[in-house]
Amino acid sequence: MAPPPPAQAAGGGGGGQQQRQQQAGGLGQTITGVIRIAVFWYFASKFFAPKRPAGPESAQLMSNLFQRGEYLDMWLYVSEHEKFNDFGNEGALIWHETNMPYAVWSRESTRTLSLKYYPTEALKNNGSLYVHVFFARSGYPPDPNDPEYQPLAVFGKTHSIVVYYPKSKADKKRSLLGNPKDSEEVQPLVQAVDDPQGDSEDDGPVEWISFWKPNITINLVDDFTRHPSSAAPPNIAPYLNVEPTTGNYFPTIFFNEFWLLRDKLIPINETVTELPLNLEVGPISMTKWQLFLQIDQSFQIHRSYGSMLEGEADELKRVFLEGNPYLLVITMVVSLLHSAFDFLAFKNDIQFWNKNKSMEGLSAKSVVVNFICQLIVFLYLLDNDTSWMILASSGVGCCIEFWKIGKAMHIEIDRSGTIPMLRFRDRESYAGNKTKEYDDIAMKYLFGVLFFLVICSSIYSLMYERHRSWYSWILSSLTSCVYMFGFTMMCPQLFINYKLKSVAHLPWRQMTYKFLNTIIDDLFAFVIKMPTLHRLSVFRDDLVFLIYLYQRWIYKVDKTRVNEFGFAGEDDKVSDGTETDALISKEDKKTN
Repeated sequence: MAPPPPAQAAGGGGGGQQQRQQQAGGLGQTITGVIRIAVFWYFASKFFAPKRPAGPESAQLMSNLFQRGEYLDMWLYVSEHEKFNDFGNEGALIWHETNMPYAVWSRESTRTLSLKYYPTEALKNNGSLYVHVFFARSGYPPDPNDPEYQPLAVFGKTHSIVVYYPKSKADKKRSLLGNPKDSEEVQPLVQAVDDPQGDSEDDGPVEWISFWKPNITINLVDDFTRHPSSAAPPNIAPYLNVEPTTGNYFPTIFFNEFWLLRDKLIPINETVTELPLNLEVGPISMTKWQLFLQIDQSFQIHRSYGSMLEGEADELKRVFLEGNPYLLVITMVVSLLHSAFDFLAFKNDIQFWNKNKSMEGLSAKSVVVNFICQLIVFLYLLDNDTSWMILASSGVGCCIEFWKIGKAMHIEIDRSGTIPMLRFRDRESYAGNKTKEYDDIAMKYLFGVLFFLVICSSIYSLMYERHRSWYSWILSSLTSCVYMFGFTMMCPQLFINYKLKSVAHLPWRQMTYKFLNTIIDDLFAFVIKMPTLHRLSVFRDDLVFLIYLYQRWIYKVDKTRVNEFGFAGEDDKVSDGTETDALISKEDKKTN
């Protein structure tokens, strides 16, 4: 029995529904990023390969030992040992093909076979199983002990047909009210781990489970390139099988598992009596082979940097497998536009608040509430072991929202007590007019409704959902409310616009980019599989933005009104000294 290789460890567990909501909208950006890295890696390996060293060795080129169209015979053996030399065992030979033309794109060069494999007791107990495939020129045997054996006529490769993944840990979530029905439902999961409430580090040694690969695709790479013997391209060199006496290379055998998704794997245990095995052998072009390799490497790069969680690569592949090609092209183009609009909205948002001198007509309390919501989401992601890249993005968002508070209010440090405290004071441009009064009225009614909804949602979550701790329950309840009722944070600004009968004080350029992104999110809501709660949160923003657009239409722009930067549209037409003094005094008032 072979122990599972540690290199194949995979992260288990999920971050919950709200965490998936944070990541579902970015699937299009992830697709674009993966393809961009793959294409860049491919062309970089082509144009920036190591230069051929000067000397006699640089003139020596290695070539393929086989010719295009040469007929091959194939033998495929199955063994529980990684090294194979039992060619006389007829029970190990499960597939034999003859007269297969090499690197010829025809039906004759592609062969398939479907069969049932009956696992041994060793395999049922996390044992290993390997596929040994051998190719030889027609008429030559693969057995080195055969008198007709020719070393230059035979080549082969070994591949594991079993993959190991750590067993899923018991769900550490539980009913905080001690619901006995909930305990019965999670009992099967708890059996896998001794302490369901402990941390993953205290769960003891990791238990591994073997999974069966039902599909084995063997590709012979169509490659007849003459590579320098001492300067082979770095993306190809590890896969070249060079014959030492001649310096030439055998045809490359590629076990193609690019489209083998994890949910297609079959767990092996003592109850399994037979396993399906679908075999296929055929050619593959050099470009397609390298593209598969580069995309897999880009997936590894994303996982190493924390920008892709375990299993997301399969979801991307599933989009290509099950999606409409035209729809995929539209999705990638739209995702690029989404990234551009995100950047422009962020740029204009920072620019607006950096240059803003007046809070007249703007809701200061909404800025504070937005910071609280962003902080809740950040703490929730931190509690659910989210990747560092998503945490960094959310953390930067928290810092920006706090910076906006400094622009909307006066922040002072009170050192009168033993512990310094932050004191927030309204700006005169906000408190000295009707804006604060309207903002207080809107927040009073808003918090009355919102408090009732939060309490009801939290009670429902406490009674019918499971949580790891009371702290997790508080965070998850607040995060759910942020997702469900986050659009209500924009309602006070709508009320202020209605009472002031003006929208000239709003950052319309930034809001335009956000509205365009909302339209793109609507498209993703139909194209990409995502939780229903997140899909509803996308459409709720449409309603608010439509109300903003309606207000902009009915409240005409007054060009004599001083804007948020202290300028009026008709300053050059003002000739009356009284009007000029009034405008100057109003501008001085707005700078406070």
